[in-house]
Amino acid sequence: MSIDTYLDDIRERDWQQLESGSLRFAMIGLGWWTREQAMPAVEASEFCETTVVVSSTTEKADEVAAGSPTVETGLTYDEFLDGEATDEYDAVYVCTPNAYHLPYCEAAAEHGKAILCEKPMEATVERAADLVDAAQAADVPLMVAYRMQTDPQVRRMRELVREGAIGDPVAVHGHMTQQMLDVVSGDPNQWRLDPDLSGYGATVMDLGIYPLNTARFVLDADPVTVTAQMHSEDEAFRDVPDQHATFTMQFDDDTYAACTASQHAHNTGSLRVIGTEGELVLEPVFLGQAPQKLTVATDDGRDAVIDDGRRDIYADEMTSEFDYFADRVLRDAAITPDGEHALVDMQALDAIYRAAESGTEISVE
Repeated sequence: MSIDTYLDDIRERDWQQLESGSLRFAMIGLGWWTREQAMPAVEASEFCETTVVVSSTTEKADEVAAGSPTVETGLTYDEFLDGEATDEYDAVYVCTPNAYHLPYCEAAAEHGKAILCEKPMEATVERAADLVDAAQAADVPLMVAYRMQTDPQVRRMRELVREGAIGDPVAVHGHMTQQMLDVVSGDPNQWRLDPDLSGYGATVMDLGIYPLNTARFVLDADPVTVTAQMHSEDEAFRDVPDQHATFTMQFDDDTYAACTASQHAHNTGSLRVIGTEGELVLEPVFLGQAPQKLTVATDDGRDAVIDDGRRDIYADEMTSEFDYFADRVLRDAAITPDGEHALVDMQALDAIYRAAESGTEISVE
């Protein structure tokens, strides 16, 4: 294999088949991520537009609607649940606290709308399973928003592993850290630090899921056992077990992964896949930082460093994610990552937290 093959057209959308069309979105939850990342990404997309916004108050919904040229209607959560304005959108993007995903996805399913739900899919395995069941019962498309799966360099990593560019995969090292109280909100009372809203914890649920799911995608493998250690130090993290965390996974292809995550550390992320004949390194990754470089190193000297030139990586990833979803929904094509795929992550997250609490290896089931 020539590494030069992978230097060309790295930003090409290898998944795109749709040529025209538009999928109208209702944005459910108008926090900073929806307003500053998701809505601008939809505006920049080829096949999507935001026509409805949904928030806790009429005032907030109307304020956000007034700032968007495509939004026709602002709704409260109750109005959405009651089925108002269902003729004004085709799909929903759910970006509320984790424990609120289920009711809004259930309502969307009842309204017959396609669902793009933020990760993690819910706060617990049981609620996530109910969410999957609701979408299946209503026969509506469900995708969980793992934006790394449409990142062109992550997809190239998957292709290189599949083609045997680094031999057989042996190990994955994944890392993601941020200063949550600076990056997300300075309020220590925010929902990510409330177990009733976030789920099992604050760090592995929010950050560790990135290397977990991206490793699954790149390897095309699923975790079967996990170990973990975690602790919290600062008063702001008193109600969650994982201000800082590390966990390991054994996959069903016998590859191992070692991952670290923290909500109170330097903003950085990396993903390394080590094989019998080389390695792939992508960094910085997960946090939208640029330049993001993919390094390919092989035992026979076929090395390359790939910088695809992106400088607004969040926007690129989010726009691709929405267009991918639209491509699949408008063509009535199968979607990945779907609810069943995301349910494996929820089972792995549950196992990781139980492993940390027990100090033992836990099976993912």
